[in-house]
Amino acid sequence: MNLDIIRKIIGGILLVSLISFIFNQPLKQYLEIPKTITVFEGQDYNFQKAAPVSAALVSHNSSIALAQDKHSVSLKAKEKGSNEMLLEFAGIPIKKVDVKVLKDFRVIPGGQSIGVKLNTVGVLVVGHHLVNTLNGKKSPGEMAGIKVGDIITKINGTKIEKMADVAPFVQDAGENGKALNLVISRESGKFTTKLTPLKDKGENTYKLGLYIRDSAAGIGTMTFVHPDSKKYGALGHVISDMDTKKPIVVEDGQIVRSTVTSIEKGSNGDPGEKLARFSSDHEIVGNIQKNSPFGIFGKLNKSLKNGIMDKPLPIALSNQVKEGPAKILTVVNNDQVEEFDIEIVNTIPQKFPATKGMVIKVTDPKLLEKTGGIVQGMSGSPIIQNGKLVGAVTHVFVNDPTSGYGVHIEWMLDEAGINIYDTPKEKAS
Repeated sequence: MNLDIIRKIIGGILLVSLISFIFNQPLKQYLEIPKTITVFEGQDYNFQKAAPVSAALVSHNSSIALAQDKHSVSLKAKEKGSNEMLLEFAGIPIKKVDVKVLKDFRVIPGGQSIGVKLNTVGVLVVGHHLVNTLNGKKSPGEMAGIKVGDIITKINGTKIEKMADVAPFVQDAGENGKALNLVISRESGKFTTKLTPLKDKGENTYKLGLYIRDSAAGIGTMTFVHPDSKKYGALGHVISDMDTKKPIVVEDGQIVRSTVTSIEKGSNGDPGEKLARFSSDHEIVGNIQKNSPFGIFGKLNKSLKNGIMDKPLPIALSNQVKEGPAKILTVVNNDQVEEFDIEIVNTIPQKFPATKGMVIKVTDPKLLEKTGGIVQGMSGSPIIQNGKLVGAVTHVFVNDPTSGYGVHIEWMLDEAGINIYDTPKEKAS
């Protein structure tokens, strides 16, 4: 037997051994265990193992307790701290896992229907129109290079906050034949431009040739309230302007109570909608400080109770959410918050904030009969699994209204400025 054949035989044996090693069930279980495990005080973390697998804590401290038998390992989080867990395969160290215990953290789940009133930064340009002048139809705004979605923040050095601030400048500039100096905010940045108002011969007034808006309103669902800070999160997605389809840049805003008056049931290709009205007293229950891809956020100044789950619940991090049964809290009649069954079909243990973390499916017969599944206005409905707040409903699938996306609560809390990790924020130098 020549040397080349011997090398091939040895190589084949090594290859078979390597494949067997990789696909050995105990080893696969090792590889599937994350490098870092994070749990809250009082919570458990369990994983299955085969007989040759063993686990041990590197340090002896009071933050973590470890128990194991032939088939599983259980970590009990006792108090805030950290440790390392060493995993062994047949006595050989294979993997080291960082275990972090966070301080017990709870928020009150929402489910209430809320009315939302947003005030934009400056005035938003939502369209162009032609001014009927003696020299033909023209749009001064378009001629000045202003686009739909732009925001006018200053005119002649004066800050613009609402539509009523604009008219005096327009009329004065037109009568004096002067151009307006505008500061425009666009997604790509800020710039200045000059706009000369033109006189409409039919109305004898001067116009910009722009359609503008300074506010927006709608309804949604409260997701959570932090009992200590009174910070809240709602909707689970950004509010965009109905005409420009671009996110509204918020100056400020308010939330009020709202009542669901009826439901337009959804069907394939035609998502349904909650029809609701603001409470008759229009009492402001909170402000709006941020409009982001993860929802709207601010602080409450009035108590909001859902009537069925008003005590703080623990939360689940994105890697703790499991596929399987869950519940949502939402309103489908008047202002009564109800609990409905859903299924978490798929969940992604995200390391970084992302809006689409779960795929959910409505399974509750009562909700399916009433709404057809997920409808507009249901966004923000809290998702509860195993007694923990895990996320919020965000979007419906147009071709299957029984299903849609959810966002992990971990990212909504981060957007609200709530530091669940209890670590100092890094400051820019």
